[in-house]
Amino acid sequence: MPYITLEEHLPGITGLLEYRKDTAQPIRELTQLLLRGPSTLTEAERELIATIVSHGNECKFCTTAHAETVNELLHESDTVKHVLEDVESASVSEKMKALLIIARQTQQSGKNVTIAHIQRAKEAGATELEIHDTVLIAALFCLYNRYVDGLATKLPSDNSYFKSLAERLTTQGYHRNPEGYDHLKNNK
Repeated sequence: MPYITLEEHLPGITGLLEYRKDTAQPIRELTQLLLRGPSTLTEAERELIATIVSHGNECKFCTTAHAETVNELLHESDTVKHVLEDVESASVSEKMKALLIIARQTQQSGKNVTIAHIQRAKEAGATELEIHDTVLIAALFCLYNRYVDGLATKLPSDNSYFKSLAERLTTQGYHRNPEGYDHLKNNK
């Protein structure tokens, strides 16, 4: 049960963003820029960074939401599964492995990122901007994970919620649904 009164039909961060729309707007804009804006990293790769960080923080809502979004973007589910099991043996590029390890280190503590991590990423072809954005996405998702879990938001009663959320995130991005979220009242 959430620690504050949230709309019953809006699980996870969605309820929090609706609770305080004024603070939600800059959160949504930054997320849209980082995960959907121009980048040499694909949307799926950026969502994978969000997923591994959320998984490391044990935030079930965010892990499931972003894993499902990666699955939707890639049209398969093996990549997320393998990355969460073992980054080093996952079938992603060497550059992506290095960036995911940087993300995981950032999730634990920014001070855990070492010159060796950065060097590995650069040697695998990562640009400084990609390294920057990886750390920023990781740090941002630490904030989101703590926001979601710190206020004890609820999980959806039906896991199909995550499929529809992933579809919305891949087509609309992180903008607020212009019609609001009343349509979810029947799907809670």
